[in-house]
Amino acid sequence: MGFGKTAEAASDCHQDHQEEGGRFPFPFAGRKARRPGKGFGSLSVCRLWVQALWTAISNGYAAGFLNGRIYTGKTKSACAPGLNCYSCPGALFACPIGALQAVISSRQFTFSCYVFGFLMVLGSLFGRMICGWFCPFGLAQDLLYKLPLMKKKRRLLGDRYLRWVKYVILAVFVLILPAVVVNVAGIGSPWFCKYICPSGTLMGGIPLLLANPGLREAAGVLFGWKAFLLIVVVLLSIRMPRPFCRYVCPLGAMYGLFNPVSIFRFKLEADKCISCGQCRRACPMDIKVYEHPNSMECIRCGACIEACPTRAVRASFIRTGACKKENGGAVRGS
Repeated sequence: MGFGKTAEAASDCHQDHQEEGGRFPFPFAGRKARRPGKGFGSLSVCRLWVQALWTAISNGYAAGFLNGRIYTGKTKSACAPGLNCYSCPGALFACPIGALQAVISSRQFTFSCYVFGFLMVLGSLFGRMICGWFCPFGLAQDLLYKLPLMKKKRRLLGDRYLRWVKYVILAVFVLILPAVVVNVAGIGSPWFCKYICPSGTLMGGIPLLLANPGLREAAGVLFGWKAFLLIVVVLLSIRMPRPFCRYVCPLGAMYGLFNPVSIFRFKLEADKCISCGQCRRACPMDIKVYEHPNSMECIRCGACIEACPTRAVRASFIRTGACKKENGGAVRGS
């Protein structure tokens, strides 16, 4: 009975799409549903190109990599949308988490309207779509997972509870400690960047050490600790999708708070959903999309849209309520 319903719904999906006026399910999706990553024109491949292009643009100061010096031009006063280390020799923009800590830990602490406003505007518009499309370290994790090494797994033991760690890191290491723990001069430290961030180690620390013999001699226990954390993230990224994004990233935690209310959002048409679970199996964040299409964990990569055999999941910039009637069908948008 269930198989018959699945086959019938799958065969009618293209006709349903035409009846909806030929609406594309996602900004970069084609008309025919594809399994994620299958084919040059697939959504997954388009996203990979967007990620690579943005990484190249935002880290386009090639001279920095050659001479081992950090770019300090005018654009460095602006923040990149994703986690992109300020200390990366090629970085043209600042990291929003680093900029936020710099303001909080300063001697004369003031509320950073620019950084908070920047994050709130992007979060309100796109939610965690930034993580899925415009984060260089997210791209690094995606590429690592594609390596044909290790037995792949979907989640770590205790995944349900580990997902809350990133919110603790956001509160403690990004917001509280830089403001509270200060030296005799009243200046705090960027705790997350200094003691945790593997993106900074990969994109900033290692390139600078390779280009500067003096820095290599000065590298000590702290760099060894951060190199160890990077190795752990790399190994986990080979085995499972986006472990840093799931469990550690404070920027993703901040953007995720906006997912349920952002203008760009995913919608589930309940009358089309056949509960086959294809959306969850395709999702790199292992989300039950059929229950929570706008989960705070969703990076809006579009894999669920591409995998759905009945086109029950789609994207839109128009917000709908938790359950409304649209074109005669139930739509779940929360």
